[in-house]
Amino acid sequence: MAKTFTQFVCGECGGITHSWMGKCPFCGKFNTLVEESAAPAETKKEKKRDAPAKAKPLSEITYERYDRTSSGISEFDNVLGGGIVAGSLILIGGDPGIGKSTLLTQIAAHLSEESKTLYFSAEESCSQVKLRAERLNLSPDKLLIINETCIDDLEDELDGVRFCVIDSIQAVYTDDLSSSSGSVGQVRECATKLMRIAKSRGITFFIVGHVTKEGALAGPKVLEHIMDTVLYFEGENRENFRILRAVKNRFGNVQEVGVFEMTGEGIIPVTDYSGVFLSESRGEEAGSAVTPSQTGARCMNVEIQTLVCKTNFGQPRRMSLGVDYNKLALLLAVLEKRCGMNFSAYDVYINAMGGIKLNEPACDLAICAALASAYTGKPIDKYTAVFGEVGLTGEVRAVSYCEKRVAECVKMGFRKILLPAKNMKSAAKYADKIAIVPVLYVNTMIKNLFND
Repeated sequence: MAKTFTQFVCGECGGITHSWMGKCPFCGKFNTLVEESAAPAETKKEKKRDAPAKAKPLSEITYERYDRTSSGISEFDNVLGGGIVAGSLILIGGDPGIGKSTLLTQIAAHLSEESKTLYFSAEESCSQVKLRAERLNLSPDKLLIINETCIDDLEDELDGVRFCVIDSIQAVYTDDLSSSSGSVGQVRECATKLMRIAKSRGITFFIVGHVTKEGALAGPKVLEHIMDTVLYFEGENRENFRILRAVKNRFGNVQEVGVFEMTGEGIIPVTDYSGVFLSESRGEEAGSAVTPSQTGARCMNVEIQTLVCKTNFGQPRRMSLGVDYNKLALLLAVLEKRCGMNFSAYDVYINAMGGIKLNEPACDLAICAALASAYTGKPIDKYTAVFGEVGLTGEVRAVSYCEKRVAECVKMGFRKILLPAKNMKSAAKYADKIAIVPVLYVNTMIKNLFND
């Protein structure tokens, strides 16, 4: 077997050097050289080529069925698309202290009851993991725990293991590289080794990943490309509720969201979202509107709150949480041009309740309704919901999943819903259960809400 050695590859131009340099000698970029392991090319006598694969018609390809295993936490299974797929790599990222290790300890404890499960802890000692398990009232007597940082020693412990937790990928290293753990090269090489083990031996890996100050996963982007599923655990440390979001999933929907509550006994899934994304006092003060948001396979009602107040400076301030800033600026311009509302002398603040992020265009009309309510000082009835996409001309465009959105509002006891006129046909079956108001333009929606 050829002996491996290390080399440094430029991330910009692909140039290769045998020693690290601050400046790439090929393209002139700074701090782009990354250490990688390499082996000398094999001679023709040594090189063995496998039989080439032959192309087949798609009709001859057999469908491979993926068996899923329950994690013991319903919301986690929903985010994964129905359960854990054997031989997959699942990356979970989040801020420090958000609950990543707590969540995976609970999952590992449940899986160890039926299957051989290994907890590979590179950041905590075995006693610390046991202390956390006792604090969570878990009794994982069959769970295997090892405190190690070298990923090369992992393969010796994987005989008969079906599930393995790596906590965390930034804390482990491989002897093939001389750089320290957490470097770009180490993270990439360790992730590649885990992928090879997972696919060849059918072992499912749960991998904890650190995040940067900007909130992105630390390390090279290839880390996310290698993974089958990438999850982000979000929420404020001072709040009890957490949101688990899938940004990549080869075995399910990428828009799935799971809601959890952090308690003294661990992380508990939340199935009743009304207490998380809706406030009890909605409808009493101006500036809030409810919209049925479609996230993955589920629909949930989310309250959007806005605050409009006189600015004390020459340049009015705009701040948004859970709503894209550019989306807010666009809708403010539509309200000024098409509805005659002048926000140039007002500071505007907007927030989506519960820490959820509203990225779909169907929330546009609800944002406009909340802004108009805050501007006019007139509250919107607490049993009224709004959804629809808003164009630059002020028109309200049709959106997808109309029937599911209306059904969710009926289920939650809403009495009135404003929706795009082009979606009226899909919602007509619920006309006897809820008052349905078709809307063609934003100003029509405003007149209907505040001129009754």
